[in-house]
Amino acid sequence: MPATPLPPSGDIPKAKTCDASGMAEIHRMYKVGFGEAPDLVGRVAEGDIAHAEVVAGQLHLLSVALHAHHEGEDERLWAPLAERAPSCAVHVERMKQHHAELLVHLDAMDAALPAWRASAGSMDAVPVLRALDGINAALAVHLPDEEANIVPVMETVITQDEVEWFAQHGRKATPKGETWNSLGAIVTSQPDGGDAWLRKNLPGPVRLLWRWVGKPRYLKHRAALEGR
Repeated sequence: MPATPLPPSGDIPKAKTCDASGMAEIHRMYKVGFGEAPDLVGRVAEGDIAHAEVVAGQLHLLSVALHAHHEGEDERLWAPLAERAPSCAVHVERMKQHHAELLVHLDAMDAALPAWRASAGSMDAVPVLRALDGINAALAVHLPDEEANIVPVMETVITQDEVEWFAQHGRKATPKGETWNSLGAIVTSQPDGGDAWLRKNLPGPVRLLWRWVGKPRYLKHRAALEGR
């Protein structure tokens, strides 16, 4: 369903209550990550199980992140928005529908990945690619709609502490051993390469750790993903 403008309402306060710009920032990771995924799958040679393992692991990481992102919104965002800004209820219902559609495609990819990971066979890649097509088509509708019609309302009725809960929820969902890969995916998907995001979200010592430890590991991971 195409996005529709948010209905004007006197029940939405004008004062800004939080910074929800992190929504668009994390969305960029999904756009870039899932957007490049069909090409990454296609680069895996028939029977190259080692390469398929790396790419399948990346797709699993993206899936876990998006599942957690949507579960957090379903649990902690939609009800407060509908209650505090009743005029947003129509958009909330549309977001729920988007989530349900995305869940079908994500579940299909999750179900198809193990066979392809184990075989690196072109036939086993077909359902993975089909699911990715569905995910990317759904994201192309959902993400800009959410940024246009949900984020502005969040910034007038959701508190900064509530926003921080979403960030913590996402971090807690990151699989063990995937912290640098997850951080790298977020950082490198930003328009400026991530410099502003790093300054905004990480203290100095952690930025140094990223530069000297995390980034080299992530670049090695990227080379493996691309089959270099």
